[in-house]
Amino acid sequence: MSEQSDNTTSTTDVTGGGPQPEPIRFFGTTWVGHDGGYRGYGLRRAAVATGSLAAAVIGCLVLRFAYQGLAIADVGGFLNMLVIIMFAICSAIAFRKTWESFTRRPTGSTAEDSLRSLKAIGFVGSLLAYFFRSLIEAPGEKLLREEYETARVQYEKRRNTRTGNPAARKGKTAKAKRK
Repeated sequence: MSEQSDNTTSTTDVTGGGPQPEPIRFFGTTWVGHDGGYRGYGLRRAAVATGSLAAAVIGCLVLRFAYQGLAIADVGGFLNMLVIIMFAICSAIAFRKTWESFTRRPTGSTAEDSLRSLKAIGFVGSLLAYFFRSLIEAPGEKLLREEYETARVQYEKRRNTRTGNPAARKGKTAKAKRK
């Protein structure tokens, strides 16, 4: 998922049209109104799911070749098992952290930064999380939809409380006091 700033959902465009939806990688802002195949949303989801699954399969093949290299080098059963366990644990951690990033914003703590190398080693887990999430929705859509809807409600509430021209209201109250 792309790096996203926290204040993009509450910004308004220059013309005063309200909050703008935050784009999602590979989807842009098509996730906002994807009813009826809006701008190829369904096709994009299928392409992302297929691409992430294909990348995961290719990654597994690369890992298999690396394991065969260890077997050819005859480094021993302990090291072979250690490599398998390491990739399995790193993939599980990467899957979990990637899946969690689709439902909540990262806290920005140093713990997230320290897990970056584990997520790189367990890239297959991240790709599989992306694949499974794209079967349900655009990855990160639920989080962004909640933030966008909240920003729209807040915008409408602010807009409705200040309808009309404040200068005209002062004039009406002044005329009423004069009579």
